Amino acid sequence: MATMAEYRQQQYNHRGPLQEYDARVASGRLRDDEHQRTLIQALQDLHDTLLNYQPPKVVQPTIESLQPKKKSFLGSLFGGGQNERLKMAPSSDLPKGLYMYGDVGSGKTMLMDLFYDTLPESIHSKTRIHFHNFMQEVHKELHKMKMAHGNDTDAIPFVAAHIAEKATVLCFDEFQCTDVADAMILRRLMESLMAHGTVLVTTSNRHPTDLYKNGIQRESFVPCINLLLDHLRILNLDSTTDYRKVPRPPSGVYHHPLDAAAKRHAEHWFRFLGNPKDDPPHKASHTVWGREIEVPRASGRACWFTFQELMGKATGAADYLELARSYDAFIVTDVPGMNLRSRDVARRFITFLDAAYEAHAKLVLTTAVPLTNLFMTKDEIGEALEAGAKAGVEKAEVAHNERHDVNDAMRSLMDDLGMNMDTLKNSSIFTGDEEAFAFARALSRLSEMGTQDWVERGMGLEKDGGKKNFDDWQRVRSNWRQDSY
Repeated sequence: MATMAEYRQQQYNHRGPLQEYDARVASGRLRDDEHQRTLIQALQDLHDTLLNYQPPKVVQPTIESLQPKKKSFLGSLFGGGQNERLKMAPSSDLPKGLYMYGDVGSGKTMLMDLFYDTLPESIHSKTRIHFHNFMQEVHKELHKMKMAHGNDTDAIPFVAAHIAEKATVLCFDEFQCTDVADAMILRRLMESLMAHGTVLVTTSNRHPTDLYKNGIQRESFVPCINLLLDHLRILNLDSTTDYRKVPRPPSGVYHHPLDAAAKRHAEHWFRFLGNPKDDPPHKASHTVWGREIEVPRASGRACWFTFQELMGKATGAADYLELARSYDAFIVTDVPGMNLRSRDVARRFITFLDAAYEAHAKLVLTTAVPLTNLFMTKDEIGEALEAGAKAGVEKAEVAHNERHDVNDAMRSLMDDLGMNMDTLKNSSIFTGDEEAFAFARALSRLSEMGTQDWVERGMGLEKDGGKKNFDDWQRVRSNWRQDSY
């Protein structure tokens, strides 16, 4: 079976980003956009540089070099002999990577797809991974190293070398820093990767200088920000176009209210997405870090949970990632409206949505309220409007540059309620910009996952796809983690 990378090389016939963009415009899949074409030229510039790039051979540091040095008597007396961490710096001939930032609907995913899928054949090792997943793996490997060689071992250079061996080009989706543990290691991790010749390309929802804003011990993260500014080309993706604007499917993926019709709707999709003939519905179990995840109903590569079964327990990102690896389709029924009092459950639900979205999984929901009211009650909407007004944001004054950065679902919500992003950020519903953005992104992704293109992708239903499309999708979907660290 061909790997995902081999399949992509066959699919794109070794075209560069600009050629592939032109082909998609000519076929009608994309609309020609001057701002977006300027951004793709930056992708093309890096693509052309990588054509002749010869990364240095990755040299693994020895365990001895990473362990604390023994202090001599005089060293102890005068404070010398301390273990100095292995210092690494990016090489002078390292190609400058890319840092692409923009809000929901600015085309980050499409641009990353375009760059990654058209990387030159000369790049034999490449990795694309969601930044949250990447940091989970890094912490896991650091923990293994310390367990094996002692807590005083400086494990970051060793882990970075291991990653660099698998990735001459390392692509991150949604670079962010919300955790002090990440902030403490990111600078040295990025430095070590660059020293080994790894070229970084990343997307984010904010400019590097706004990362980890107001975070604990942010001063320790500032050198990482400076590293990104010095060694990555910063691209602002925001424009007047929402690149996720796609027609909704006539059948719809979501259904409300929660009644007998909703149950029939869910049953229909479970049969369609599962395999009841060869694998009748049954209970299943998966182990994550020694804990069991119970799946109430599974069939083929589809699973069915009620909202309470999936979100009502102390589940987290690791659980949802494991489920996304194990299943291609999710039916989640009895989804309630969420509000300020159910914030923890709402956060879990958004984390689950992120995992399902990144895995390109199908998602069917039955909801008690329309999607645009999923996270807010009427009282909280009123509170948000009042808070926005107090902050000087008038209902009728929605600036153009504030409205173009969200997709149809979010814009529809704001139009219906007379809100904008500043209003949301000033509401007590959200603890800060990160939560407000996560809310907007969740609505955006729910909207995209309900489009005809998303629902039909890989099922052999596309007008020009048929069985070949189905076979290609199965090949890619079965290896979706193969290119990940």
